[in-house]
Amino acid sequence: MPPPKRQELTTHLGSPAVEDYLEQIHNLIAQKGYARVVDIAGNLKISQASVTNMIQRMDADGLVVYERYRGVVLTETGRKVGEEIARRHEVLTRLLAGFGLDAETVHQDVEGMEHHISRQTLEVLTLLMEELEGNPKLLAKLKGRLDASNGA
Repeated sequence: MPPPKRQELTTHLGSPAVEDYLEQIHNLIAQKGYARVVDIAGNLKISQASVTNMIQRMDADGLVVYERYRGVVLTETGRKVGEEIARRHEVLTRLLAGFGLDAETVHQDVEGMEHHISRQTLEVLTLLMEELEGNPKLLAKLKGRLDASNGA
């Protein structure tokens, strides 16, 4: 019997911290058109010095281009990874929120899951999310079962 096929992770960075930075940079650029160290630090609730150190490392790794006092730009590789991370975050958030979980629980759970999910599992969860969003009766039925099992 052949060994089980290793699941391919959705990104190959191996660092949740780098993924968090790429996600923040991607989101800032999408929202404001630019990403600055001060904004990244504020969103991640860490010091600007820590952000600068990580951004310089990411620059050396070819994920971003950083110019002091000018901001951060994603390279093509960084942009692709950032988009993939944002998509993963969105799928997990929509799926969990669709079941009526409170926003804080959804946020905490997504932050914990998003760095450890395989591409194959993300595809399954995306399919489930799309089917549930397109079938309100099924979603209501499942929510009812959850409520019943939780004693609500």
